Amino acid sequence: MADAHKEWLEKLESESRAKQEQFMNNISARLGHPRMTAKPQHPFRGAPDFWKAFEWPLEERIGQFTSNFLSVGGHVARLETMDEAKRFIAEKAEEMGAKYVIRQNEPELDALDLEGAMPASRVSVWNTDPEQHWRARAAEADFGVVIADHAVAYTGSVTVLSAENKGRSVSLLPTVLMIVIPIERLQTRLGEVLATFDEAGRDKLPAGIHFISGPSRSSDIENDLTIGVHGPGIVYALLVG
Repeated sequence: MADAHKEWLEKLESESRAKQEQFMNNISARLGHPRMTAKPQHPFRGAPDFWKAFEWPLEERIGQFTSNFLSVGGHVARLETMDEAKRFIAEKAEEMGAKYVIRQNEPELDALDLEGAMPASRVSVWNTDPEQHWRARAAEADFGVVIADHAVAYTGSVTVLSAENKGRSVSLLPTVLMIVIPIERLQTRLGEVLATFDEAGRDKLPAGIHFISGPSRSSDIENDLTIGVHGPGIVYALLVG
């Protein structure tokens, strides 16, 4: 009985392989070239040298980032100082009636003193009170304020890393997201940013690496676009410096 079962399985496998061969040969014939039986050689790894050397000057980086970020529904403001960034955030909070703001626990954001600049809003600093349920606080926030670790002009993306003092919920859950981008962190290519993680080594990778390119965008099977389903529906990139 066991031998008969084994023979039946071998027959099924043989028939399956024959059908596979016929299928692949048919594709090869339609493409007009012989079947490839060995994997192609890949003598180069990663980006070519000419791309690694590609770099825009600062003003072009700013222009390209702005164009790309706007093209996906984001907003961009060009500001000279952190004081201007503080005023911009405070004015938008007043304009939009933001009652609750949450921000990362970062020194650069401490210096903004949003608490003093936004008396009509309650400003909370991530993970400063062990009794709080911080994800719930982020989910109910009108504004989230973060500082970018990197930004990429070519793709119009901002990189925000997560850690104990800057939880991912601050950038993922509020209705409106404000991203402060120090201009010296704006790079030309995505590879410039990815290389920093490779150089740091596996043991020093952050808990999360998040690439943000405008507001949350979702489409169903009929391509009906909806903004803000899986993240902030309004995102401001504040280029500062």
